[in-house]
Amino acid sequence: MTHPNRRELLGATALAVAATPLRASGAVIENALPWTTDRTMPPQIVEPGGWVYFTAEEAAAVEALVDRLIPPDPETPGGKDAGCAVFIDRQLAGPYGRSDGSYASGPFHDGTEQQGPQSSVNPAEHYRKALAALDRHCRATYGGQPFSQLTDEQKDSVIGGLEDGKIDLGEKAGGFFKQLLKDTQQGFFADPIYGGNKDMCAWRMIGFPGARYDYRDWVERHNERFPLPPIGIANHPNWRG
Repeated sequence: MTHPNRRELLGATALAVAATPLRASGAVIENALPWTTDRTMPPQIVEPGGWVYFTAEEAAAVEALVDRLIPPDPETPGGKDAGCAVFIDRQLAGPYGRSDGSYASGPFHDGTEQQGPQSSVNPAEHYRKALAALDRHCRATYGGQPFSQLTDEQKDSVIGGLEDGKIDLGEKAGGFFKQLLKDTQQGFFADPIYGGNKDMCAWRMIGFPGARYDYRDWVERHNERFPLPPIGIANHPNWRG
């Protein structure tokens, strides 16, 4: 009695599959993909006006912080006018601020930077505690002045202290600075529907086409300005928010 080897067995299986008729039913899709409303969770357009999470004092501090992290220049607005503080405010008021979907039940141990946050404190709580500690430091150091009222040189000195851990906010050295910098960068470059990148100023600065369907012809064309203006999600003709 002979036994088939692996090659023969695989070959016989392939022939059997090929010889088996496929029975399936389907429909021809014409003009557009079938779409059912409310089957996805589209982003909510951030409306201007008022703070959702920050208090007025916290918002003033964050606006001053983001405007020093991304200072304005003659061609592009800074972090404040680009809406970075608004972006952070809305994010902290939503799932990101609550750490929805993240494990938040210890035990917690100090991990590596690549392992991400190791804490039960969510981003919204982190901001609130850090901003309160920052306010106490500034008032104690600069004659009762909050961060938003400091000179640009003093603000930069404080930010430098946050970055290198010389200013103690009661957390791991540089923790708040790293989170603030990341959130500011995201607010500056994210789609305007989330509250930042006002008038697509960051996209215009770097020549990013935005939510255009197809610009593959330009992917490999380095150091060339894309000839069309950027488009945000909410500005696309097919948007149904």
